[in-house]
Amino acid sequence: MFGMESSPTRRGVFPGSFNPLTVAHLAVAEQARRDHNLDSIDLVVSVIALDKPTPPGPPIDERIALIEKDLAETSWLSVSTTEHQLIADIASGYDVVIMGADKWMQVNNVSYYGSIEARDAALSRLPDVVVADRTGFSTPDELRLTTDPTFHDVSSTQARAGDRSIMAPRAAREWHDPNEAAE
Repeated sequence: MFGMESSPTRRGVFPGSFNPLTVAHLAVAEQARRDHNLDSIDLVVSVIALDKPTPPGPPIDERIALIEKDLAETSWLSVSTTEHQLIADIASGYDVVIMGADKWMQVNNVSYYGSIEARDAALSRLPDVVVADRTGFSTPDELRLTTDPTFHDVSSTQARAGDRSIMAPRAAREWHDPNEAAE
């Protein structure tokens, strides 16, 4: 129809292991959606995560199924997997990439790229970057996603250590580490 223009769909990507999905992950996604006018956000899990080739917890297919259950009522938020490990590769084709300050530090670490030039080339391919504060890590002001400070200390590591109160609802009920049962 003439005269009717639809605004382009804005898509964000939030890479991570989400092992398990936490209330902080959900809060960061919601804040990024509002602040950056995103129509959808994909939580993207690397099949073999950088620095975490054999993560604790359930196998990736079970983890993805559990995340899908937690996202079932959230039409703008979905989960998928990728073979990519570098954020620049995962974020290709998106309008915004979302990450915590700990991940931003990793993204800037030359050791993952082999050279400063390769790192700088990868960073130049990134879409708009938004970084959520994490206690103990610095966030560049121009990239800061302002989030509730109560989420700055929340981590999946803490959740795996037994704090189910910070897990997403389904994760809190169903997340398990099959290796713990074997001990």
